[in-house]
Amino acid sequence: MTFSYICSIPIISDMEKTIHQGRNVKHFREMLGIKQEALALELGDDWGQRKISLLEQKDVIEPELLEQIARVLKVPAEAIRSFDEEKAIYNISCNFSDNAVNNNAVNIQHINTAEKWLDALEENKKLYTALLKEKDEKIALLEKMLNKK
Repeated sequence: MTFSYICSIPIISDMEKTIHQGRNVKHFREMLGIKQEALALELGDDWGQRKISLLEQKDVIEPELLEQIARVLKVPAEAIRSFDEEKAIYNISCNFSDNAVNNNAVNIQHINTAEKWLDALEENKKLYTALLKEKDEKIALLEKMLNKK
């Protein structure tokens, strides 16, 4: 087995790694928020949740069936045939850590928690003062009503 290390992630060479098409169907289905039952319903009467589950365990899916699934999922069949999860994770991790941060493509918001805390305390102080004022007004009103009797 041949490994190369880039961005501290081992990558198995393409010659030794096969794409698991069934798992790719599952990944795309889940990313799109489609349940197995819904996919089965779209594929036809002879499909059910169990059959989709078995399909997602297959290494290779028949080309015609793969095309039909791709149409239902609205993704290119080639994406299902060639999607490599390891490569995708590798690309995301390298591009995010190396390029995106350096190119200011990632918008990181810095929140000053001490400032937010002080703002919240000030707001609480205002609310407490308003509550005390309202309580004093109610007590004065009750005393006035008691004195009239």
